[in-house]
Amino acid sequence: MKTRITELLGVKYPIIQGGMAWVAENHLAAAVSEAGGLGLIGGANAPGEVIRDYIRKVKEVTEKPFGVNVMLMSPYADDVAKVVVEEGVKVVTTGAGNPEKYMDLWKSAGIRVIPVVASVALAKRMEKYGADAVVAEGTESGGHIGEATTMTLVPQVVDTVSIPVIAAGGIGDGRGLAASFMLGAEAVQMGTRFLVAKECIVHQNYKDRVLKAKDIDSSVTGRSHGHPVRCLRNQMTREYVKLENEGKSFEELEYLTLGALRKAVQEGDVTMGTVMAGQIAGMVSKEQTCKEIIEEIMAQAETLLNVGKGV
Repeated sequence: MKTRITELLGVKYPIIQGGMAWVAENHLAAAVSEAGGLGLIGGANAPGEVIRDYIRKVKEVTEKPFGVNVMLMSPYADDVAKVVVEEGVKVVTTGAGNPEKYMDLWKSAGIRVIPVVASVALAKRMEKYGADAVVAEGTESGGHIGEATTMTLVPQVVDTVSIPVIAAGGIGDGRGLAASFMLGAEAVQMGTRFLVAKECIVHQNYKDRVLKAKDIDSSVTGRSHGHPVRCLRNQMTREYVKLENEGKSFEELEYLTLGALRKAVQEGDVTMGTVMAGQIAGMVSKEQTCKEIIEEIMAQAETLLNVGKGV
């Protein structure tokens, strides 16, 4: 299934793994790339040298293309921006901000730059500043989210920009990929489905929480102060929402979640940790290898898309 994205990135399948903080390290990125998708190392709040180490470890086990997600709010963003150039990374995605200050550096190094956007306005701005593609991410996704749904955001972005669009948010199987193509996207980015990949290093408690999730188990915290985050409901989210409704300050609320994602991912604390996952968690019911996940999705999508063509 060739698209402008598969050609641009040199990958077999139009599937990109989300650059999930504390989750997307070298093992997962390498496994996704080996399986024919584009694996991503999540920069998160990690120092540049940590990301350099991840990059080198991926290169040790695969020659396939992979990328790095640069978290623009990170205090180490400047360092990571330089490390990806020094290490010869071919693809960079960005999140939580505007990457304009790094565009000249990355483009001069021949890096494909793909910002994640949650609005048409930002997509247009990114195209103007030289982005090679954009990820249009709907509010169904896990982690930090915007307001527009994938179903409404993707076609509006597609209609506005001439560069390829990657759909993200609420996509976890071949039906989601096929639907994204119908909306005009040329690839999809998925995070939640890869949380339960056998190569994913998250604690088994975290994986089990995703595997047991129902359709209504997703919760959004932080809407009142402009930093909405989607995760699975637990004691922490209930306390957060209670305090938020009482009008507590952003600083007080942030103290409650300090280090909470790391606690969930590494220590398996799914009670007071932040279990970031998208609304498709209720669709995810089994652990598989990255290869099995990608091939299952592609087989289902190709059947659906061929039926649509009358084949």
